[in-house]
Amino acid sequence: MAFAAQFAGVYLNFSPEDAASRSSKLKAFLAEGMDPQLGWDGYGKLAAVAIQPYDIEASDDKNAVVNVAYQSGPRRMMLSVPVYYSGDDAGRRFVISGRPAILPAPAPADLPQVAAPETDDAAAAELKPQLEGFFKDYASGDTGGLQRYVAAGKSLPSFAGAFTFSQLKEVVVPVGGATREIQAVVVWAVPSDPPPTPNSTDPAVVGGTLEQAYRLTVEKQGDKWFVADIRGGGRVAG
Repeated sequence: MAFAAQFAGVYLNFSPEDAASRSSKLKAFLAEGMDPQLGWDGYGKLAAVAIQPYDIEASDDKNAVVNVAYQSGPRRMMLSVPVYYSGDDAGRRFVISGRPAILPAPAPADLPQVAAPETDDAAAAELKPQLEGFFKDYASGDTGGLQRYVAAGKSLPSFAGAFTFSQLKEVVVPVGGATREIQAVVVWAVPSDPPPTPNSTDPAVVGGTLEQAYRLTVEKQGDKWFVADIRGGGRVAG
């Protein structure tokens, strides 16, 4: 699948100025005697990014079609790549065995609703100031400060200054005991490089913000909550 994705990166990007370079690069993938431009007439332009293997349809132990997903402008598309595999006896090599085919990408899946959990607003109110302190030090990389919010016996890495804490936008705490898995929506400030000049309004140089969702395992020790683990937020209920 990696071979097909590498091929797609060459095949799906062309312009007349780069025709000779593209042909030279395609030689590493094509079977002997195949069209060196593999069907492109040398006119027009195409650009593709975010090229990733999607799935594979094997017809036997030597032949398969590898489907590669990619983005071209606003469109998400697929490229079906026929590939031949030589096997162990012939050095485990691959080659493009025919013309590729561009196809529309599958539409997004329908996402069914799930019921929101019963929430504990009192615990959320207790947790909010603790989490604000935690995320501030989690962003800055203040190791000593961060440990004040981390459960005993636990140690968590940090962003070490890559982001700055801006806002704790939402905390969802389900009903439960002394250990709970909660959700938090955090707004990070994304630094600009170089730093913006005073009163700058250019979006390219003004630092932006980014909302992120997290799941945290929190434990109540004494009268305070502490963070035991942090992960990506996953699916939001409701």
